[in-house]
Amino acid sequence: MTSKEKVAALREEMQKNNVDAFIVYSADPHMSEYLPEEWQERAWLSGFLGSAGFVVITKDKAGLWTDGRYFTQAPIELAGSGIDLFKDGMEGTPNYIDWIISEIPANGKVAVNAFATSHSNWELLYQKLNAKNLTLVDSPLLKEVWKERGTPSKNPIFVHPLDRAGKSVTDKISAIRQKMEEQEVTVHVISSLDDVAWTLNLRGSDVESNPVFLGYILITKNDAILFTDLEKMEVEARKQMDESFVKMMPYEEFNNHLRTIKNEKVLVSPNSNQSIFEALKIDNEFVKAAVPGNLMKAQKNETELEGFRKVMARDGVAMVKFLYWLTHNAGKETMNEYSIGKKLREFRAAGENFVGESFGSIVGYKDNGAMMHYSAKSEGSKEVTNDASILVDSGGQYLEGTTDITRTLALGAVSEEFKTNSTLVLQGMIRLSMVKFPKGTRGVQLDAIARLPLWMNGKDYNHGTGHGVGSFMNVHEGPQNIRKDMNPQELLVGMVVSNEPGYYVEGEYGIRHENLIAVKESETTGSGTFYEFETLTFCPFFKDTIVKEILSQDEINWLNSYHKTCEEKLAPHLEGEVKDWFLSLVSPL
Repeated sequence: MTSKEKVAALREEMQKNNVDAFIVYSADPHMSEYLPEEWQERAWLSGFLGSAGFVVITKDKAGLWTDGRYFTQAPIELAGSGIDLFKDGMEGTPNYIDWIISEIPANGKVAVNAFATSHSNWELLYQKLNAKNLTLVDSPLLKEVWKERGTPSKNPIFVHPLDRAGKSVTDKISAIRQKMEEQEVTVHVISSLDDVAWTLNLRGSDVESNPVFLGYILITKNDAILFTDLEKMEVEARKQMDESFVKMMPYEEFNNHLRTIKNEKVLVSPNSNQSIFEALKIDNEFVKAAVPGNLMKAQKNETELEGFRKVMARDGVAMVKFLYWLTHNAGKETMNEYSIGKKLREFRAAGENFVGESFGSIVGYKDNGAMMHYSAKSEGSKEVTNDASILVDSGGQYLEGTTDITRTLALGAVSEEFKTNSTLVLQGMIRLSMVKFPKGTRGVQLDAIARLPLWMNGKDYNHGTGHGVGSFMNVHEGPQNIRKDMNPQELLVGMVVSNEPGYYVEGEYGIRHENLIAVKESETTGSGTFYEFETLTFCPFFKDTIVKEILSQDEINWLNSYHKTCEEKLAPHLEGEVKDWFLSLVSPL
């Protein structure tokens, strides 16, 4: 079926159920960013493969709302679907709920799947629709349309050992219970997959590129219960649960068990799926707040940070070997964006404790680099030669940690404009790397530092500057970030974030430079405690696209010092022509 045919089939189901509008969020029952195959409903329906966005279908119209990362990609993938693109966050783009209200008849009915809808979205929908005498219902209509969807994986659930986690399961649950006491709650539901995996020091592979497994945790004053596919639990994983006093129950029993809970005060994130609230809403009181373990997870302990440092050196070696191969073979042998991504995986896979990619590699040659989350397909991806520029954004999952790195380089002749813009982006990245900031600072307060060189030249980019990164966990992790949005979460010691400003010229090229950085304490003065960033990533930048005159002496000194550190970390693991080439890259600017 084409996307157009799928939408038509969905409309038939809507008519049978007297539904005027149906919303397909990009979500699963755990509100994951990256979804198990069987929950990729929005992608299946629309053909749009970006990680963010949702579709609204009415009886005669359809729209996809997504953010600036996908404004170039979305129209290409939506072509012929009959689904219009709504550029979320741009002036003139209507709020999707307001749009629905304007499009459906009086006393109309709007449907969503409660399992794939967050409580916060449900509440907002309900309030705005109810004010217009419109009805919101739970109706998983796509079940009747997408009948060939996959089934949950049977991949094993395994132990993430203490010598890599740095904190035991019992200590983590004890710390969570302490937060429960402070909030005077008696029951706590954990539904986000990375929080489940972190809390129990377990890992899996139910979601591509994310070492997580399908599961829920229920914590009370005396009990902790894991709901998952018990057949997938390895022997050591079962043993760890027993030793940590965690009971185990089948995944499918979770909602039924929730309905047995009465007269309790329940702590649950408003980002949990609506079906959880439906199961608990009778005779219980809710405390809607962030999962306590989420912030604990974000503040990496010293064991986890040391894991990052180890894998960054390992990953840096793979990147240097890959970049040597790419720059020396482009134009000499046949390659395309897709095959380059596969080759990069091979270099990483040669490293110790490599598990897989931390996300699908973004390899954008020439104008495809302007699509911020571009994904090259096995068929029809652009052939790459020794001409123009290429953007490579990639990462690896290793048993000790997670990596995410972007390098943009010239494979042939590039314009002076490209070199200038590449330098401005690098300058912003360097400035953020160098910054010292007082305790209590939020990411939004630092975002402008990375953007300022571009802003001063009338330029900007439509994505965040930094996202949190997990420890052998999801490559996108909250609650911290560095972006324009007003996120109240302050940056705390141990948090790992990306530092990735960019600049994109649609139809021509894209530029992004990215390292991972960790918050650490710098000094305490009469003005208070100050923090700074430790740069974790080790991989050189290409001097042939740097306009030295644009950089200040402090910025040049930072770059030379960074390259010296790269030499110390990586050179002992390189040899021959690759090493000689690498040493020329890290020589002083």
